[in-house]
Amino acid sequence: MLASVNCQDVIDWLERELKPNHFKDYAPNGLQVSGRQNIGQIVSGVSVSQALIQAAIDCQADMLLVHHGCFWQGEKRTLVGHQRERMAMLLAHDINLVAYHLPLDAHARWGNNVCLAKVLNIEVQGLMPGHDPALGRYGQLATPQSPKDFAKWITQQLKRQPLHIAGQSAMIQSVGLSTGADQDGILQAADMGLDAFISGEVSERTTYLARELGVHYFAAGHHATERYGVQALGAALAEKFNIKHTYIEIDNPV
Repeated sequence: MLASVNCQDVIDWLERELKPNHFKDYAPNGLQVSGRQNIGQIVSGVSVSQALIQAAIDCQADMLLVHHGCFWQGEKRTLVGHQRERMAMLLAHDINLVAYHLPLDAHARWGNNVCLAKVLNIEVQGLMPGHDPALGRYGQLATPQSPKDFAKWITQQLKRQPLHIAGQSAMIQSVGLSTGADQDGILQAADMGLDAFISGEVSERTTYLARELGVHYFAAGHHATERYGVQALGAALAEKFNIKHTYIEIDNPV
């Protein structure tokens, strides 16, 4: 039989495991909107949106767990427009909103990067420099693949075709990963002598960097590369507290 747990116990566990105080982030980590105290059903998703909140309402969720939450740097500090509607939906249904950004990218067990490596069958060998604490990982494919075959593999696993900017090596074995909008991590990948680097987004400058540095670059989608950490974290909460967890996929082509 599934249980019910105090919301603060869930938050305390998340804070101990993810250690958000170690990160200088762009939005608050942890509990962003408080709701009911007893948690029996968690819904997770990549990014908060009215569509995801409605899905959480439909699931009768007590907590909505996301990677991308609210209150980002540079946003208006007023609850108007779409932000007001989001807050109104959460408050009307007494749903807790919990978000972890960089701490979830970096985590050694439930992080976006280690989870993406698992999906792509990349054996993680260590951390990538460039951030403090480190976010990305690097590793090896069990069998070298041609750039064309590796792009097909990413498409198969992520259900999204990546943008491939060709590097120099004829075969790919060593790969760096830093999900989301860490395309400039290609610089660290080059310093490490890696064959390829995967992130979510791409900038105009990334084309020239890939060509000049000789590193194959794969822009596999911000959303697509960051689906997996929040699912793993939600599953861990369900197991830890004997509660229900449901991941909701909201389509996003970016």
